[in-house]
Amino acid sequence: MATCEIGPARRAGTKLARPVELTCFALIVANVVLLGIAYVQDFVTPADTAGVYDFITTWSAGEMTLMGHAAAAYDWPTLKFVEESVLGHPFDGYLGWPYPPPFLFAAAFLALLPYAVAFVVWVFGTFLAYLAAIRAIIGDRVGYFLAAAFPAIVANAVIGQNGFLSAALIGGTLALMERSPICAGALLGLLTYKPHLGILFPIALLASGRWRVFVSASVVAMLMAAASLAAFGINIWQEFLSSMGFTLYANGMANWGTLQSVFGVTLTLGGSERLAWTVQVVVALIVVGAIAMLWRSRAAYELKAAALGVGTLLTAPHLLAYDLVILAVPLAFLFRLGSAGEFLAYEMAGMGLACLLILVLAVVNAPVGFAAVLVVAALIIKRAMATGSVAISLPETARV
Repeated sequence: MATCEIGPARRAGTKLARPVELTCFALIVANVVLLGIAYVQDFVTPADTAGVYDFITTWSAGEMTLMGHAAAAYDWPTLKFVEESVLGHPFDGYLGWPYPPPFLFAAAFLALLPYAVAFVVWVFGTFLAYLAAIRAIIGDRVGYFLAAAFPAIVANAVIGQNGFLSAALIGGTLALMERSPICAGALLGLLTYKPHLGILFPIALLASGRWRVFVSASVVAMLMAAASLAAFGINIWQEFLSSMGFTLYANGMANWGTLQSVFGVTLTLGGSERLAWTVQVVVALIVVGAIAMLWRSRAAYELKAAALGVGTLLTAPHLLAYDLVILAVPLAFLFRLGSAGEFLAYEMAGMGLACLLILVLAVVNAPVGFAAVLVVAALIIKRAMATGSVAISLPETARV
C-alpha cells in the first residue's frame, strides 16, 4: 500500500502520509539532539582530547598550502605536527590527508578563515548542497524534509567531514543527467576529489551512451589536475601517489564502527588483508556487471540511478560512517519511483529499516551501516524484478 499521496496536479506537490511525516519529524529532532550532545560534550572533555575532529586535517592542509608547503600535507607526521599546533595539544594516531592535489584549493580557501568559522562554513555550506541535491531528485520541496531526517547526516556534521559534498555531487550528477548532461558531467568531474566513489560512473555512462556527460566530466577532471600542476608542481602528485600506500595500510586499522564496506567487514570478522581485498574485488566485479546490464536496459532511469548510488557504496573499500550520507541518494530515487506509481510491499518499511540501522550506528558495536547498504540494495533488486522495464518520466520540478 502506498504511504504517500500525489495530488491530481504535479504542482500540488507530494504529500507524505501522516505516519511517515511524524517519523521524519522525529528523526529530525533526533538529529538535532544528537548533534547538540556531540558538540556540548566537546566542551566538557579534557583539554588534551577536545577539538580532534576530522576537519582539522582539511584546515591544516589548507594552511600548509597557503604557506607554500602543499606537498608536505601528504607527509602524515608533518601534517600531524601542524594539526597539534592548531589544536594546542597532542592526540593519538593520525588524521592524514589522502585526497588528490586539486582538493587542496578548497582546503586553502577554508584556511583563509579562522578555524571555528571555517568549520561552520564547510559543514553548513555542504549541507545546503546536499539538501538541494535530494530535493532535485525527489522533485518537490518535501525533499528538504526527507533529506534533513536522514540519520547519516549526524556522523558527518559532528566531525566536519565531506559526506555532504560527496552526496551532493553524486545526487546532483544523477539528478541533472537527463536534462543537463554538461552540468551533470561537471559535477561528476568534481567528484574526482574522491576517485574511489566514481569508479562505476564511466561504466554506466559508456553502457548507456551518455557521451556528453562522459566528455564533460573528463574535461573538468583534467582542468583541475592541470590547475594543481600549475600551482603546486608535479612533485605534489608524486607525493600523493606515494602516500596512497599508507592510506591503504590504515584501512587495516578498521573496527566495527569505522569501515562500513565489504573490505572492512571482512577484516573485522578476522579475515586477512588478502582475503578482504579478494572479497572486495569479487563484489565490485559483480556490481560492475550488474550496473552495465541495467544501464543498457530499458529500465526506469530512477532505478538505474538508485542502483548506481548503492553500487558506489558497495564497490568502495574505504567507506566510513560519514560516507553513508550518500545512501540518501538511492533512497531518494526509490521514493520518487514509489511516489510516481505505488510503493511495493514492505518497500517503505525497508527504507525505514535502513534509516534505523544508521541511527544506531553510533551506539552499536557492529557493521550496521554496511547492513543498511545491503537493505537498500535488496530494495533495488526487488524493484528491478517487479518494475524494471517501466519508464518513469523525470518530474518537471527537478532542478539543482
